[in-house]
Amino acid sequence: MTKRLKSKHKVDRRLKANLWGRPKSPFNSRAYPPGQHGQNKKGKPTDYGIQLQAKQKLKAYYGNINERQFRNIYRKALSKKGDTTENLIALLESRLDTIVYRAKLAPTVFSARQMINHGHIKVNKKRVNISSYSVKETDLIEVREKSKKIVMIEGSLQSKERDVPEYIQTDNKNKTVKLVRIPKFSEVPYPIVMEPNLVIEYYSR
Repeated sequence: MTKRLKSKHKVDRRLKANLWGRPKSPFNSRAYPPGQHGQNKKGKPTDYGIQLQAKQKLKAYYGNINERQFRNIYRKALSKKGDTTENLIALLESRLDTIVYRAKLAPTVFSARQMINHGHIKVNKKRVNISSYSVKETDLIEVREKSKKIVMIEGSLQSKERDVPEYIQTDNKNKTVKLVRIPKFSEVPYPIVMEPNLVIEYYSR
């Protein structure tokens, strides 16, 4: 098992969920946390505890976004017109690292972020190395010509582990991607139940 895979399993254990829907997660074969005392942990969680857990899951799912950055995303969602929950998800789903991951150009959001940081991704013909870059519906995302033969990209595109959602348009031959539209929360293919409304409650305390 690779160090990165061990790290993901560690996050799954900490948050008590198969966060990314990976087939080898320790939570696939049991409905309780792993370990000697996994079945014996009791106690009703507090409202604060439930809200905190919801926040930690959402942060972790999008690549362990740090607290300061995640709070800023919440503030931006709050300042926009409309439903704050939908705004929060829209901001997270329009991040460049999220879209590279959704388009299956990378097997995980962490590797998507690494690809961007290393200059393998271009937006509108210009190299972008900021993973939090906010993608617009008119933007054309593509893998840099010299990077198109990277084995990891080919392997991820061929993987049957997950599908590309309808709001992402891909051209696997040319390795280009477009965000067709900003998705609603109900459209996002989370492998586990996410509760962004509780995240809003957490920050609204």
